[in-house]
Amino acid sequence: MTRPGLPLSHVLLALAVVAVWGTNFVVIRIGLDHLPPLTFAVLRFTFALLPAVFFLKKPDVPWKNLAAYGVLIGAGQFGLLYIAINGFISPGLASLVVQTQVFFTIGLAMWLAKERLRSFQIVALALAAIGLLVIVSHNTDASVTRIGLALVLAAAASWAGGNAFSRAAGQVNMLAYVVWASLFSVPPLLILALAFEGPTAMIEGVRAADAATWAAVLWQSVGNTLFGYAAWGWLLSRHPAATITPMAMLVPVFGMGASAVFLGESLPAWKLMAAALVMSGLALNIFWPRLERRFARA
Repeated sequence: MTRPGLPLSHVLLALAVVAVWGTNFVVIRIGLDHLPPLTFAVLRFTFALLPAVFFLKKPDVPWKNLAAYGVLIGAGQFGLLYIAINGFISPGLASLVVQTQVFFTIGLAMWLAKERLRSFQIVALALAAIGLLVIVSHNTDASVTRIGLALVLAAAASWAGGNAFSRAAGQVNMLAYVVWASLFSVPPLLILALAFEGPTAMIEGVRAADAATWAAVLWQSVGNTLFGYAAWGWLLSRHPAATITPMAMLVPVFGMGASAVFLGESLPAWKLMAAALVMSGLALNIFWPRLERRFARA
């Protein structure tokens, strides 16, 4: 049942979720101090899966849907994102660039559903592309490399692919969906970790992990996945998606802010300009259709 407006408690809950999702990028950087990136991802999805899978009923979706989502989000989105933040791009910029998943999602819709790109979407895409070009032009900066940018863009594309499968699943309990999909995230990540990092590095990383590292793992699995998806799903069940989803635009704000505060990441003018361009593109894509509908009713 939806209600008009958002009570203050619901606003605070939504802000808590986007704060967790935004600061998540800083937490990734902390965890990578001791854990190899793919090993970190294995632990993240293992703890997201266990023990929650024993308490949540499998959603009524085909196994192949869960498998596709699990691989794309696990090995694709987060596997690539962890590798990127491990020395190739700063957490703050990663939190911004990965939001381009919105435009990859539009591209997939054009390809799969034969949707046509509307004029406002072209402008939105152009703004985001200019923002990315600003970042590319500063690849000599220590906070970003072309490899890092490419990895995060690939992560965003994987996220968009995962979105396509989650939408195909229909109206399901997203917490249960994400937990059960993690069953298919762990095996490919484990295979990749064994192949590219090796069992020795994996074991040494786990042994070297301190309290902050394990806190980062739990933040990823319990905070980011269990709390984040459960709370977001609860909000979406009580309010229109048009009211809730725009708040996700605050994720890179929290991401860049937390990276500056906790990791000392600098925020020169070019980063702020890139952020403004990408965020403007996202805002245009979200709000323009609503403005059209409002003017049409006037």
